[in-house]
Amino acid sequence: MLKLTDFISAYNRIKNNINHTPLEESLYFSNAEHTVYLKLENQQKTKSFKIRGALNKISILTDEEKQRGVLAVSSGNHGIAVSYAAKLMNIKKTIIFVPKVTPEVKINKIKANGAKVIIAGDNYDEMQAIGMKYLAEHNMTFVDPYNKDYDVYAGQGTISLEILLENPNIDTLLVPVSGGGLVTGVGIAAKLMKPDIKVIGIQTSACPAFVKSFHENVFYPEYPIKPSICEALMGGVGEEPYKLAHQSMDEVIEVSEASISKATEIAIKNEKIILEPSSAVGLAALLEKPQVITGKNIAIVISGGNINDDFLSFNLK
Repeated sequence: MLKLTDFISAYNRIKNNINHTPLEESLYFSNAEHTVYLKLENQQKTKSFKIRGALNKISILTDEEKQRGVLAVSSGNHGIAVSYAAKLMNIKKTIIFVPKVTPEVKINKIKANGAKVIIAGDNYDEMQAIGMKYLAEHNMTFVDPYNKDYDVYAGQGTISLEILLENPNIDTLLVPVSGGGLVTGVGIAAKLMKPDIKVIGIQTSACPAFVKSFHENVFYPEYPIKPSICEALMGGVGEEPYKLAHQSMDEVIEVSEASISKATEIAIKNEKIILEPSSAVGLAALLEKPQVITGKNIAIVISGGNINDDFLSFNLK
């Protein structure tokens, strides 16, 4: 079990190499019923929250584990974070597997950090299977994005430490959900600090794997994927996040791709925030399902800002 001391230790371990990102009030999404705050992880050093978990994990690897080199499977942001953290730790060999749908901007950032990128699989689940086979054959050190790594969860949960220390009045947290690594860390840390806080996970309807797992009590390690602007939220549920789901979340809901696209556009045009669509699902929930979001002081994790150029070109005319 994760304890509050695990999150505090993680924060002390990584704090000098991450940004303490802003918690800004949203003028557009706030109203008479609630005040909305945006936790801007799109302003993190790698433009994504993923650096927190990756850096916490890689910082405590043994010399032998570092020598073997590190490998990650990723839709993009985790790969950027792992390659960046490995570079900081002077690890000589880093390999990142990504699916074919990964935006070029993310692939280029991984390569810029000195890692080798292997593009494999039409979607996240296909790519992960290929990456795991490679890992078994080459005996590298795996940095798990979500499935079974509590050190990664502890790093991600440092977001909650920053939010609640800055604003203890936050009563509701909205968190993007894919495999569950982010919401597991953020949700458990938040509830350890403030047991009555409400944590709501948000997924795209293009791949509502965790929504189905949560409500059906069925583990879906793989799940059918529809075309989506949220490539970072594709794929199945992590094993440990599934087991910990009712400890980390009070509810998990899905929102439409149309609402996500609209929320992304609003955030960029009205809030002047550069965020990727996967990060806008919390904002989309406020637009699409306001009856579910009943808090008075709501914090939304804006998880990343590595937006595809195509979205900016075609959706923001």
